[in-house]
Amino acid sequence: KNSIKIIGDDTPNYAQGYFVYDSKKSGSTTISHLRFGPRPIRSSYLINKANFVACHQWMFLEKYDVAKDLAEGGTFLLNSQYSADEVWVKLPRIMQEEIIKKKLNFYVIDGYAVAQKTGMGGRVNTIMQTCFFAISGVLPKDEAIEAIKRSIKKTYGKKGEDIVKMNFDAVDHTLANLFKVKIPQKVDSTIELPPVVSENAPDFVKNVLAKIIAGFGDDLPVSAMPVDGTFPTGTAMWEKRNIALEIPVWDESICIQCGKCALVCPHATIRIKVYDKEKLAGAPQTFKSTEYRGKEYEGMKYSIQVAPEDCTGCGICVEVCPVKNKAETRLKAINMAPQPPLREQERANWDFFYALPEVDRRTAKVDTIKGSQFLQPLFEFSGACSGCGETPYVKLVTQLFGDRTIVANATGCSSIYGGNLPTTPWTKNLDGRGPAWSNSLFEDNAEFGLGFRVSVDKHREFASELLKKLASVVGEQLTSAILDADQSDEEKIYQQRERIKILKDKLKDNRSIDAQHLLTLADYLVKKTIWIIGGDGWAYDIGFGGLDHVIASGRNVNILVLDTEVYSNTGGQMSKATPRGAVAKFAAGGKLLAKKDLGLIAMTYGNVYVARIAMGANDLHTVKALLEAEAYDGPSLVIAYAHCIAHGINMKTGMENQKAAVESAHWPLFRYNPELARQGQNPFKLDSKAPKIKFEEYAYKEIRYKMLTKSAPDEAKRLIKLAQEDVTTKWHYYEQLAALKFGGSNGDQPK
Repeated sequence: KNSIKIIGDDTPNYAQGYFVYDSKKSGSTTISHLRFGPRPIRSSYLINKANFVACHQWMFLEKYDVAKDLAEGGTFLLNSQYSADEVWVKLPRIMQEEIIKKKLNFYVIDGYAVAQKTGMGGRVNTIMQTCFFAISGVLPKDEAIEAIKRSIKKTYGKKGEDIVKMNFDAVDHTLANLFKVKIPQKVDSTIELPPVVSENAPDFVKNVLAKIIAGFGDDLPVSAMPVDGTFPTGTAMWEKRNIALEIPVWDESICIQCGKCALVCPHATIRIKVYDKEKLAGAPQTFKSTEYRGKEYEGMKYSIQVAPEDCTGCGICVEVCPVKNKAETRLKAINMAPQPPLREQERANWDFFYALPEVDRRTAKVDTIKGSQFLQPLFEFSGACSGCGETPYVKLVTQLFGDRTIVANATGCSSIYGGNLPTTPWTKNLDGRGPAWSNSLFEDNAEFGLGFRVSVDKHREFASELLKKLASVVGEQLTSAILDADQSDEEKIYQQRERIKILKDKLKDNRSIDAQHLLTLADYLVKKTIWIIGGDGWAYDIGFGGLDHVIASGRNVNILVLDTEVYSNTGGQMSKATPRGAVAKFAAGGKLLAKKDLGLIAMTYGNVYVARIAMGANDLHTVKALLEAEAYDGPSLVIAYAHCIAHGINMKTGMENQKAAVESAHWPLFRYNPELARQGQNPFKLDSKAPKIKFEEYAYKEIRYKMLTKSAPDEAKRLIKLAQEDVTTKWHYYEQLAALKFGGSNGDQPK
């Protein structure tokens, strides 16, 4: 976009830009169609004969014929980790054919190396922009660089001088690393474009979804679409995006088997399993395993494995790993390594690992980090931002509550990475069962989820009535066992499912209307858990009226608020969850008022379970709060701190930002359990310690706060002081709540 602005403003040329996006948040593809020339441009179609094509990610060469729209004699620029001397033999055959046939000019730059050297991480847009102007000659080199730097200052100036300097350094280091490739006269590559999806994929994935993934969705006939609008789950596993430059590698010799790496993985691409050693028969030579440390699975083998083509390379797993290699202290039990050399072997290792049996849910200690991570995630490989702070919570819900989960998802980030076609990360277990998921609007998602609860309860009620009517056919003992079943843990839920199997078997040949109705409803006699999920824009703002209505209903629903403190999905607008002093759209001068306390509002009802959690600060507290919320027979509200790219942070250290938020008391951890009040105890438990750092020590780790110190330093000082007062006042209030003594015969009289 800056390129088209520079051409339009700094040259006599007219300019036109059109951008074709997909809506993945990580590894997404944007195709920019840019036209410029001396006459006004009124083209109403995309470019199909380009003079210049730049490919910013090497992985696109494995997916698309990126040079097919290049005109003869045109220029091709490639961001390549291979040098000008070695890149030719690495190209797919179809790419070599296009280059020779069209007599293309071919340039390469290792943009990743320049980005790393200048502190840009994986961001190569400024580098590739500089290459374009250097090659195209649309502006003299010095003028082009000056114009690029002006646009950098304008675009990033408010985010601080460090960001501007990094971009300037990237520009200054680019041209020395840009090389023209000498083109051989013959095609010698044996590399073919791989199939879009595996041959092992289901027919619908191969015949319909694969075409959408490849960019040919417009060519599909309407008849290819499911007539009722439902799409199969578990399809994200077939979309191998290969976007990670580096992936985590496990050092089994020093691993303490804590499970933290799997817990925090935003994309469920790093997993742990425990299994009988006999299962290692036929394992790939490079597959890693070690003896399990623990009595519950004594004598069994333990593995941590990464899905190399699904990992986004965010590095959060490495950041949270608590183990130091004593021989080389910079290393941990998980370390990042380049993906391309590892891809083939780790793909084979992943396939073997994935086929290993899942742990029996009845044997796992689900209230521990390690135990919870033995459970299969039923939310995997989402298109969320690399290092996303929301998805670990969503994934954990599916692990703890499995295939009995029914999700009402508010529109927002979680609906985009959760149900965005062509693929969905919501999946199923080996029994073919998984969470049921549906998306609703911002303003009514809470009521939508309440409707799930009402309908599930009504179906269960009807099934119970039918079962009683058929007791003489089914058997009084089985009828009583089903109707009176305790389903408070995994073992008891398993037993109920076994009873339902027997019930269905008894009824399968019974042609009575009641029996046929009961067969369709019998599964409702197994416990279902309703989760209403969305972001702070939904819960604090647009959907707050509905959320308040639902918690006031007293019905047994669980609400998970993924609080990024900003409208993340629509570009970073201020919400009522935005803290004082943070900069966001519609709060360019810093948010003037304090953050709304949604948890405190819910606690005033007295019969709502409320928890505030932050995985990066206390992961075990997160697990326990979710378990308590689900076990509570009534409305529960769990508010989860979710770091976000909109905060202006390094996403791989997102868990550290969560920890700082708690240590500053900006985000106190607590649980409010009405059951304790009924037992004569204080229902409010303050689970984090008194502030260890000042609010500004947390806040100024993030650009959303720091940028105000550049644009309005005096106002920044005023607001940060008021924000500290907000934190201090709220902390003292929570301390007072936690100190209340409860007594009396009915346990409801605070003193």
